[in-house]
Amino acid sequence: MAPRTHNPGSQWLASCAPDPVQVHRTWAAGELASLPTGRLWPTAETDIMRSVAAMERIGPDRLGPVLVYPSTERAWWLVPRGAEEALADLSWLTVHPEPWTLRCPSAERYIDGFGWLEKPDGSGRLTGPDVLGAAFGPGGLRVPAAAFC
Repeated sequence: MAPRTHNPGSQWLASCAPDPVQVHRTWAAGELASLPTGRLWPTAETDIMRSVAAMERIGPDRLGPVLVYPSTERAWWLVPRGAEEALADLSWLTVHPEPWTLRCPSAERYIDGFGWLEKPDGSGRLTGPDVLGAAFGPGGLRVPAAAFC
């Protein structure tokens, strides 16, 4: 058996797959693992530059994992189930519900140019569709002044 990582984010990612042991073996071989989306979370795909701007608007306390592949300028946000409806009107986001496969590295590595701009932390926290929609919508996210008190 391939050695398992002790990184909580990688453990959580692997646990989202039907065969977590195979995911760890794939990562140990220096390859991207294929994780099916939709069962636990779909992904919202967009470009990197819009993602970076949205991440700044959202702030670190409400961000979930964001995978990037800079050579194609693509980013994938892990979002809760049901986000498809909440994000349907945003032309900059394409939500990939089940069945769709996300190819990704472990939380602590870049593999073949893929890496985590916001790493999974092991908690299972995802970016909420309301927050993501507000950050990508017209005018971007507006944080109430009370949030800074």
